[in-house]
Amino acid sequence: MLSKSQIGFIKSLHQKKYRKEHGIFIIEGIKSIAEFIPADYQIHSVYFLPQYQSLLPKLPANIKLFEVTSAELEKISTLQAPQGILALVNIPETSAIDQNTLRNNFSLVLDGVQDPGNLGTIIRTADWFGVKHVICSSNTVEVYNPKTVQATMGSLCRVKVSYHELPELLQGIDIPVFGAMLNGSSLYETKWGSEGLVVLGNEGQGVTPEIVNLISHPVTIPRVGQAESLNVAVSAAIFCADISRNLNK
Repeated sequence: MLSKSQIGFIKSLHQKKYRKEHGIFIIEGIKSIAEFIPADYQIHSVYFLPQYQSLLPKLPANIKLFEVTSAELEKISTLQAPQGILALVNIPETSAIDQNTLRNNFSLVLDGVQDPGNLGTIIRTADWFGVKHVICSSNTVEVYNPKTVQATMGSLCRVKVSYHELPELLQGIDIPVFGAMLNGSSLYETKWGSEGLVVLGNEGQGVTPEIVNLISHPVTIPRVGQAESLNVAVSAAIFCADISRNLNK
């Protein structure tokens, strides 16, 4: 049985300020937990219903295990329908971007993306296409938001996500900066080369004017129908697919 203080502590991690204060976030579901075990993230503790104990993968000895009741899990879960198992994970230390790590590959750059589900889907898409780094502006939604973590479906453990002031980063970069724009050259005629950053903007406003001026290669997904715009996560998938196709010709 969990104490009131344990329940209160875990519930506090539903909020960004407490995740930041304690350096811990929540993941839920047996699949996601299994994927995080061999990753660079350190699992702090695991909370599970009795019937899930036999499903637990082999865990390092330093991970604390707590058997909980359905009522307790409902209190600490971030989901309306808890998945039977929940883990607390330490947030890793962040470091400055080394430009050398951006060379000879493609990274996604997110300018003010606000929806946690969109961010999670973009991270999952990046993982599918082998994109190892997603760079976020300081006003992009927090990657450890429970809805974001859930939407990544475990891909967060394989994709590095970092936050930076984008003007400062892009001004000092010497690799191509592509941008998803309404008035750029056609995606299908773009010569991607072997490296670059791909900038995707806010769901409603697109790429901010300050960042537009730092894009060297504006690119448009040609519109055939009458829709006003594309969801940013869908745009990310289309860009990643075309880059992957060109890299693997």
